[in-house]
Amino acid sequence: MAPEEWMQKYKKKVLNAPAAIKKIRRGTRIFLGTGCGVPYHLVQELAKNAENMSDNEIVHLLTLGDTPSADPEFQAQYRHNTFFVFENIREAVAEGRADYTPMMLSEIPTLFRSRRMPLDVALIQVSPPDEHGYCSLGISVDITKSAAESADLVIAQVNEKMPITHGDSFFNVRDIDYLVPYNEPLREFEGEPGGKTIDQIGAYVARLIENESTLELGIGALPQAVCDSLQETGVQDLGIHTEMFSDSLIPLIQNGIVNNRKKSINKDKVIASFAMGSKKLYEYIDDNPMFEFRDTAYVNDPYIIGQNRKMIAINSALEIDLTGQVCADSIGHKFYSGIGGQVDFIRGAERSINGKAIICMRSTAMDGQVSRIVPRLSEGAGVVTTRGDVDVVITEYGLATLHGETIRERVLSLIAIAHPDFRNELLEAAKNMRYVFEDQVPFKVTGTYFASEYETQETFQGPEGGDINVHFRLIRPDDSDRIKELFYDLSEESIFFRFLTPLRSLRRQTLQDFYDVDQDRDVSIVAVIHPDREGETEKIIGAGRYLLNRNTNQAEFAIVIQDEYQDKGIGTFLLNHLMRIAKSKGVDAFIAYVHPRNQPMIRFLHKTGKVVESKLSMADEEYVFTLKL
Repeated sequence: MAPEEWMQKYKKKVLNAPAAIKKIRRGTRIFLGTGCGVPYHLVQELAKNAENMSDNEIVHLLTLGDTPSADPEFQAQYRHNTFFVFENIREAVAEGRADYTPMMLSEIPTLFRSRRMPLDVALIQVSPPDEHGYCSLGISVDITKSAAESADLVIAQVNEKMPITHGDSFFNVRDIDYLVPYNEPLREFEGEPGGKTIDQIGAYVARLIENESTLELGIGALPQAVCDSLQETGVQDLGIHTEMFSDSLIPLIQNGIVNNRKKSINKDKVIASFAMGSKKLYEYIDDNPMFEFRDTAYVNDPYIIGQNRKMIAINSALEIDLTGQVCADSIGHKFYSGIGGQVDFIRGAERSINGKAIICMRSTAMDGQVSRIVPRLSEGAGVVTTRGDVDVVITEYGLATLHGETIRERVLSLIAIAHPDFRNELLEAAKNMRYVFEDQVPFKVTGTYFASEYETQETFQGPEGGDINVHFRLIRPDDSDRIKELFYDLSEESIFFRFLTPLRSLRRQTLQDFYDVDQDRDVSIVAVIHPDREGETEKIIGAGRYLLNRNTNQAEFAIVIQDEYQDKGIGTFLLNHLMRIAKSKGVDAFIAYVHPRNQPMIRFLHKTGKVVESKLSMADEEYVFTLKL
């Protein structure tokens, strides 16, 4: 419908901004539309009309751009109440001039609709009405739809630049009290640049995303880094179910990586509640049937989210303690952001078949002076994600899977992905709190336990005849229980030949020797198979290690493979992998000490073609093999 046509048709509702704002009484609660969909023209007029206002509460999820009504000079007229502490309101909240209402995003629409938080006025922004009188809320459906449905007075800025979006975004003119025609560019949002650290975190996240996964992607540097990494992994047939998104999603769609074809629900559709980004993004989603915008009561409902198979929820944190409690909305007593949809999506992803709930953060703050992984949360820090909800935590140093793990296992996993400068300080704190054993060995590794140059994968024949994929990676301190399981799965003969003594049990010190490595002198690699069924944990079926003698530049090595996986080529592959690593570090040769009765190992070593010397040590009654690298 042309501008003059709809204005003529609804002329009784058409006002300019000053006249519309004057319809708002003193002492009322006013809702503002969200993010880049904020009715900026009306917001400015609200501030200009401050002299006629008194004790008005302004409610919103987050607003973008200048928020003059939050300035100190308007304290008597306006008090903001936000569900998310964005940067333009952060100072006002910190100084007590504005309020913060912590709520899960999925529950806010019910708060409005039930009148538990009654709304007197809703200021929204819409597209021009069509021939049937329907306007689109465009890029901001989120909690705006429920607010507009619940408010006693609805004032809409009608902007031709607002995209028309599909889904549950439409609002009929009959439900709008006043229409304010005003065209202006929509607010645009550009996140902070990422850098090397964020890129590394994004790469670790991308490792966890399999074909046919459905993603929650937000805005900012981290989602951009994840999307960039996904374009390099070869992953296919991804879907999107997210509360918000930005420009980073467009290349994934254009390159066919995101097509939504394999989604369990809302097939072929990107499901979201609002978008924040550039003009290019707004033009891309305008009247694009791939995108469906719905309110957060639907998008953020954990039950709905959980119906997506392989749901991957990606969220961020400010700090996390060693037990897995996640603080995401405050720095100490100071509120910094909000609960938002983090808990909604974490709980939804955990309900999903093969879903993963991921918390991401840099390992340090304040230019590396402070660890974000802490023995206990800062005084006043709020727990957004509980230790019972936490699943996967990622920093630039790797991944810690915490769901279903003991406190001891969580501590070791989290310290392994902390900044190396803080690892042993965290370990001492954990010992003092009796979270780990008092004799837990210090962390020697000064880099990451997830270095890709140590990782590889190969397919072998499994014990039952089918193919199995075996992943080879560095051992980690949190592997101790998996190594113990490997030990007790070995036959008595395999244990004797590996340790050259009959062991009935595995002492903790012996267990710790497996992962007490520094990656410089010593390297220990494990062979891992991943679960076929949901809920199963990964299983270590083999381990190989070498210890370097710096005086001779030769390394003693040993390999053990679970009995049922022997004679499948796994041991040979593991040895060759260790040799490649050692050769890259300049090691000259491998030394192996083998019991004379261990004929399978003797034959195995000769088959490598690397043996240059073998001799029987009469003192120790063992063969000494030298393998040239």
